[in-house]
Amino acid sequence: MQLLAYIIVYPFLWLISILPFRILYAFSDFLYIFIYKIFGYRKKVVKENLNLVFPEKSKEEINHITRKFYHHLCDMVVESIKSMTISENEMKKRYVFTNVEEIHKLEKMHKSIALMCGHYASWEWIFILQRYIKHKSYAIYKRLANPYFDKLVKRIRAKYETKLITTKEAIPALIEAKNKGELTINGFNADQSPKVRKAYHWNEFMGIKVPIHTGAEMLAKKLNLAVVFMKVRKVKRGYYETSFSTICINPNEYENYEITDIFMKLVEKQIHEAPEYYLWTHKRWKHRNKVPKEF
Repeated sequence: MQLLAYIIVYPFLWLISILPFRILYAFSDFLYIFIYKIFGYRKKVVKENLNLVFPEKSKEEINHITRKFYHHLCDMVVESIKSMTISENEMKKRYVFTNVEEIHKLEKMHKSIALMCGHYASWEWIFILQRYIKHKSYAIYKRLANPYFDKLVKRIRAKYETKLITTKEAIPALIEAKNKGELTINGFNADQSPKVRKAYHWNEFMGIKVPIHTGAEMLAKKLNLAVVFMKVRKVKRGYYETSFSTICINPNEYENYEITDIFMKLVEKQIHEAPEYYLWTHKRWKHRNKVPKEF
């Protein structure tokens, strides 16, 4: 059944991916009507999240952010599909790095990097970064249930020589790279909610105490990785600007979870600047009423 699903769906994805951007975004507008107005995909979750973290905003303001968020979500869906066939030059034009020299500085210091970012704006085209740097790229991801689509995603990323690895694969793969003397840059979307039983750290995110992922920080300390925050700004439809800021060069000089807390504050700042570009469909605050007494 999984192979059959892939055989049926793949041609449609490919056909969408070759559409000119003008038509692609017209399709996104249609998708918006389908997902938001007709089916209301996770609309309850989105509204609950927004009302929870922005109690000062009016109903009209929340509705305005919600509509803009769903428009952006649909754009991200079609942009993700476009990754199948988009040219390198086109991607470079649309996904711009404003200060890649920040990565070059760490390269000269022979420092591998933990690149931390939130589920904000767009991370789909970050893989073009490999064309500007010498670090070998790894991205930590969750394997797709359908192995055929999982291979497709890996193949798309491999165009720019980025290797996708699961959480379980990360430590042995990066230790091996370190032993070989390789410089690596390792991407983490580190702002989502861990399982309560696996949470080592709780802190406020958008004013609400929740469990926080600490894996990126712990791996950075274990392998002595510099930690860099990646901030993405949506300039206009289909165009993004990315900037880098170094949180720390020597992570073991910081107290446990201090780096993670700095990262989460940077994500918060992004959200306040333009909340419509955050991924509100995730149940990020679902464990807020389960805070252990020790926290």
